[in-house]
This record gives sequence, C-alpha cells and structure tokens, in this order.
Amino acid sequence: MALDATTEAAPLTDTFGRRITYLRISVTDRCDLRCRYCMAEKMEFLPRSEILSFEEIDTIAEGFVERGVRKIRLSGGEPLVRRGVTQLAARLGRHLQTGKLDELTMTTNATRLAEHAKALADTGIERVNVSLDTRDPDMFRYVTRWGELDRVLEGIAAAKKAGLRVKINMVALTGLNDGEIVPMMHWCADQGHDLTLIETMPLGHIDDDRSDRYLPLDSVKRDLERQFTLVPLAERTGGPARYWKVERLGLKLGLITPLTNNFCDGCNRVRITVSGKIYMCLGHDDHLDLKSALRDGGRAALDRVLDEAMIRKPLRHDFRIAAGETDPAVTRHMSVTGG
Repeated sequence: MALDATTEAAPLTDTFGRRITYLRISVTDRCDLRCRYCMAEKMEFLPRSEILSFEEIDTIAEGFVERGVRKIRLSGGEPLVRRGVTQLAARLGRHLQTGKLDELTMTTNATRLAEHAKALADTGIERVNVSLDTRDPDMFRYVTRWGELDRVLEGIAAAKKAGLRVKINMVALTGLNDGEIVPMMHWCADQGHDLTLIETMPLGHIDDDRSDRYLPLDSVKRDLERQFTLVPLAERTGGPARYWKVERLGLKLGLITPLTNNFCDGCNRVRITVSGKIYMCLGHDDHLDLKSALRDGGRAALDRVLDEAMIRKPLRHDFRIAAGETDPAVTRHMSVTGG
C-alpha cells in the first residue's frame, strides 16, 4: 500500500528484530588505485548508462531516512573520482539540518581529498574514514600498485585543517604491514586520528592469494596487550567495529573482525550499489533492484522493495579464508558494493 502524506513510514526492521539505521551508498565502482587485497590490476567498470544519477541517489536516500536510517556513508570505489559528488553530499546534508539524520560520512583513499576537504566540510560532513594501510612510500606503492603516499598524507592534512575528524582504516596484512601496526598507532595518536584495523575479506577475484596475507586480529590484539593496556569502550559508531582505548597513547583503536569474531548479531546496515542494487549483507549475493523499482513505480514501489529486503536480510555472513581456496565468498569486488 502506498503511503499518503499523513501516514508515518514504518521503521526498517528485519525478521531477526534488527533495526536498520545505517545506509552505505556506493557512488561509483571506479577507483584510482588497485589495492592488491581489494581489486585485480585490470578491472572492468560499469558504463555511465547503468549507474544511478545523483537525483536518484538523493531520492533513495530520502526514502531510507523516512524509514528510520540515521547515518549515511558515501563510498566507492573511490567516491571523489565521481565529478560532482560534493554537490550530492550537500543535498544529503539537508537531512542533518532537519535532524532526521545524525551523521553523514565518507570513506576515501584521500588521493583527491586535498582539493575537496573544505567542500566536504561545508556539506555537513564532520568525519571521513581514510583507507591507509602503510606509511612507507615503497610499500604503499606496492600495495596500491601505483599510489603516491604524499598525495594521501596531503589529503589527510587538508581534512584536518578543514575541521574534519579523520579515522584511519588499516587492513592488516601478514608479511606486508604487520610490522607497521604499532608505528601507525603512535602516528595516529600524535596526529589526533582514530585507528581501525580490519581483517581482509574474501570479496571478488584478485590476482593474489588472500590466505597468504590474512592476519587474524585476535592474534594482533593479544600481541598489543603485551605492550599496551587496552580498555574496552562501550562506544559504537554504527558500524561493525569494536573499540578500545589504548591508555598510554590516548588512542581509540577499533577492530573489524569478520572472520575471527563474527559481528552479525548487531547488524544495522544495508548497502546500495552505484547501479541501484540493495545488498542486505556484504557476504551474500542476494540483492534487490531499487533502481528499476524507483524508475517504474516511484517512492511507493521503493518502499515495497525495502519491505522485501527486510524479509530477505540473512542472519549472518559466511566469510572464510583458507590456504588453496581461491574462490571468494562472493564474486563481486568490495568496490561494487561499497566499503
């Protein structure tokens, strides 16, 4: 049944009683880097004709806000490679002004952040998550295949200058950056940034063997506890991270552990791809087509698809990484669904 102007839309609640209050929107599947754990070197991206317009993204986001979503994150790919994305953020920022949205954020690799930081801050965005796996220039170039670390550091500095809080996301990789975790903690503490460590996830076919680089964060945490006092924090930012205060450093440290500590019981999020598909779980291929619903039937059809999505949202993912297992849990890359 279509909602009229006097009908309050029902909050999005799945069959397990979990309220969906967090929406991640991929504004592009393209990226200007090719991180080895995320993408193959040669990628095929969607043609422009298949992607959502900013007007459609805005309408879909509004539909979610009316159904109780309180936080939106813009992601990619690399969101800042899409021309006009700061204008989209400004449009979404109106929900912050009305009080219907608590937070609007962005995940970026920061290669283009220096030129966009001030504009992002003006939209109402107060925090950005920056993917940074190493501060060694040669290792950074190896992991990203061609990235320049200086551009990323300039972007982070520009964000800080613009008044944006910065959280560093670091994918922990055996034999690559495992020796840099403690130095990264010190650097983040000195710079006033939070740090979140992330286990690599089996999404999409890549050129490397993920099992060679998989670093369980439960072992990392045990090692850190030999050097630091980690005090658990009750604080949650809406995502899957669990947080600790590193007392000696004054650092807030997050851990995202999809493999060693499944966090699905508290899942409060869904993801929209740049082509308008809603994925109810990062670790499943099941999805519904919001773009077709919106184009064919407007907001009423959109609400019907959202109701169906709540019925089909699974209890949990089934991520696993094992030596010799080359097939990923799902065939799509993280850049398709959004981080």
